[in-house]
Amino acid sequence: MSGIGRFLEFSVRTPDILESLHFYRTLGFTELEIGEVWSHKYAVVSDGELSIGLHDREFDAPAMTFVQQDIARHARSMTDHGFNFSFMQLDEDAFNELRFPDRDGHMVTMLEARTFNPSEEAEKDSICGSWFELTLPVKDALRSAQFWAPIAPSLLEMREEPTTHMRFAADGVPLGLSESIAVIAPSPCFKCADRHGLMGHLEQQQIPFEKFPGFEGAFVAIKAPEGTTLFAFEEDFLGEKYEVDESGDASDFPV
Repeated sequence: MSGIGRFLEFSVRTPDILESLHFYRTLGFTELEIGEVWSHKYAVVSDGELSIGLHDREFDAPAMTFVQQDIARHARSMTDHGFNFSFMQLDEDAFNELRFPDRDGHMVTMLEARTFNPSEEAEKDSICGSWFELTLPVKDALRSAQFWAPIAPSLLEMREEPTTHMRFAADGVPLGLSESIAVIAPSPCFKCADRHGLMGHLEQQQIPFEKFPGFEGAFVAIKAPEGTTLFAFEEDFLGEKYEVDESGDASDFPV
């Protein structure tokens, strides 16, 4: 079975889009031009690597959203492989969309096309630093890996101590499976070379944050108005590479 498509955005539910837009702009994210797909209020911010979709609608959020152009064929293939969709809209006269949860209840969305335009102006890091992972809290990383391996077959890195953490490559997004109790919802993680600059900026702008939040290596957790937590680290907390074959395929990982 092939993958779920190219990563588009980290989709979050945002009751007050203007408030969230102000927050991300203050951190150095750039607002992107959106299409006319959605009828609800919608905005996208990006640091050149990670795009965050702000949605003023009720849905199972947050969600990892991917674009898969041949979405109907992939839906049939995934159904044959045991995937259960919580939402399915496949119609020639509609914008096609699929949603399904992973084993820990984190939502994955597949769309038939992009919903915003990329921009060269957004190709720069935010003040948070370089995005290196979207971390998902899981109860059992090995069990969660059984779910993700068929659709994100490249295992990039892993760590067993002090808590198990595995990083997979889903097309366009480094996806972390973490057993850390400090992570309570899907969270973007950044490598920040200017720790003092970031902390000074947060204090000056009166942005809510928590120092040393307990996620191994993180020096700050930044709280967005809609509830998203952004973690900043001085270094990537996974140092050693997991050995995979030349194709990078970890689908045979013994989980």
